[in-house]
Amino acid sequence: MTQVAGRKTSWGGRLLQDGAPGGPVLRLVVRWLRRPLLPAARLWRRNIQLRVVATTLLMSLGVVLLLGFVVIGAVRNGLLETKEKAAESQSAGGFAVAKDKAGSPVSSGTDDSAPGGRGSGSSVSWRNDLVTQLASSGQGAFYVVALGSASSDSASSNRGPRASGFVDPRASVPQSLRDDVDEGTGAFKTYTSIKFTDGQEAEPGLVVGTRLKDVDGQSYQLYYLFPLVQEEKSLTLVKTTLATAGLFVVVLLGAIAWLVVRQVVTPVRMAAGVAERLSTGVLRERMKVTGEDDIARLGEAFNKMAQNLQIKINQLEELSRMQRRFVSDVSHELRTPLTTVRMAADVIHEARVDFDPVTARSAELLAGQLDRFESLLADLLEISRFDAGAAALEAEPIDLREVVRRVIEGAEPLAERKGTRIRVAGDEQPVVAEADARRVERVLRNLVVNAVEHGEGRDVVVRLAAAGGAVAVAVRDYGVGLKPGEATRVFNRFWRADPARARTTGGTGLGLSIAVEDARLHGGWLQAWGEPGGGSQFRLTLPRTADEPLRGSPIPLEPEDSRAARERAKAGAPAAGQAQGNRLATVPTPRLDRSTLPVPPTAPARPRTSGPAASPAGLPGGDGGRVVARFGEAEPGPRTGAERSDGTAGPERPAKASEQEGSARGR
Repeated sequence: MTQVAGRKTSWGGRLLQDGAPGGPVLRLVVRWLRRPLLPAARLWRRNIQLRVVATTLLMSLGVVLLLGFVVIGAVRNGLLETKEKAAESQSAGGFAVAKDKAGSPVSSGTDDSAPGGRGSGSSVSWRNDLVTQLASSGQGAFYVVALGSASSDSASSNRGPRASGFVDPRASVPQSLRDDVDEGTGAFKTYTSIKFTDGQEAEPGLVVGTRLKDVDGQSYQLYYLFPLVQEEKSLTLVKTTLATAGLFVVVLLGAIAWLVVRQVVTPVRMAAGVAERLSTGVLRERMKVTGEDDIARLGEAFNKMAQNLQIKINQLEELSRMQRRFVSDVSHELRTPLTTVRMAADVIHEARVDFDPVTARSAELLAGQLDRFESLLADLLEISRFDAGAAALEAEPIDLREVVRRVIEGAEPLAERKGTRIRVAGDEQPVVAEADARRVERVLRNLVVNAVEHGEGRDVVVRLAAAGGAVAVAVRDYGVGLKPGEATRVFNRFWRADPARARTTGGTGLGLSIAVEDARLHGGWLQAWGEPGGGSQFRLTLPRTADEPLRGSPIPLEPEDSRAARERAKAGAPAAGQAQGNRLATVPTPRLDRSTLPVPPTAPARPRTSGPAASPAGLPGGDGGRVVARFGEAEPGPRTGAERSDGTAGPERPAKASEQEGSARGR
């Protein structure tokens, strides 16, 4: 292991680096090897029938091989044992004949002048006759070899080896066996390869030998060589038979497994296909059920489940349609009496100077509540349009800087009452996108007003940026922030951080829900980040061109002046998320003067709530920012909590503990 750029890299990993010798070649080889293996691996993971059949074949093959080895070993041992017994019996008889012949009187006419009283020629002739006599009883069944003993005197050197059937005696009898025979008593045996002098092919055989004395009293070695050709043919026949039978058994077991698994897998595949079609909205799909077995009962149960689901879904759809129709009808029907009440309330409000203080105050309250009622009615009508799918997008090229200026101008009176300054960063360059100016302005107005209301009098920073095919606007406040999990629930309709508290800010509770729908209608994202006591940031990301899919945002979701980011900066750790592949490069924007902006309290607080982006479907259940995308598009990848930005910080200003714990963040 070596240390490379602050991380440990193995030897194999160094070879695959660009700078290492042979790295590109190795990558090409790995890629060339993986290309044909990837489809096979994918098929193996997705096809249970293939896995079962392949596993059955492998296990059957292993069993057949094991059984074959056992059977072949038993047959071989049996053949060799039978051959050894027959060889020992035959050789014992031959050795006895040789002993008897050596002890019989020598025939007349022999020369007695040789040492021992017998002629040397008689010994040579005697061995030839002995080998011929012993071999004559086994034509092709065995061979006889006579060799001189090493313990004999030098005078016996003229007595050369004798063999029957053109056997090469010295090459066919192993030297180790000759040594054992020469040094020991009794018969010795071993396996050997019988070789011939006339060009025949060598044959496997069994050799049995012992040490005897000839008619001259000289020691010699007598061997019987038994060919094992017939046993080898029998063993080959057994091997061939077992291999053929084993192959047939393996194929048969594979076919049986394929048929059995097919009977089980086919209904499962049908059920999967029906379930997929049901998930797409084709509620009339059903499985074909045949028979009365377990699979048939499973199909019947599946069909009953699908039927009940269809009934329930139809009931819910009808109920949803009735609810949407009810909201739409009520909202429209309320317009006429609301208009009349508004006219009467305006008359009363204008004449309040002539009333007593209690009546005048009642007139002011009536006018204020009628304004809120009109706003709520307008929001309900807008929500009903989104629910009915009747919302239309009128996209045209707009400069978001102009939209931001109009929003800030409208929020200035509220900011002055709250003692908040609204600052803009990144507006030096045009930020142009194809969008509906009315809807984008409504989203930004909601975000800016919420930031001012919940910013506790601290500055609000509005940041603009554009990069690649996306533009983004982020609204940062330094108020009470968001608790863990609230970054996703904050977009729910009528949601409040503290349900026990009344709604005193004048909002309807539908602003962020409508903003979510507006962002989805543009094909954009709306995300939230916050930490307790550290403020929050809402980010709107839109594509430059309508119908262009988003791949990232020019502004990180978590600002660099967050508590966690500042702690990482002190520790010298790199910001998490810098290596995110789907984060676009941010257009350079000038940094604000940090001395003019507040800094969230540095006292220990609850953990930050930044985390992975939530699902575009709008369901709560995460600690990270919520992501809103159009239906059918891939949601953005998760954002790590330490993405760097051009966020700013300023003088430290403590927040009230009660406000940190119980902000009514319904927005």
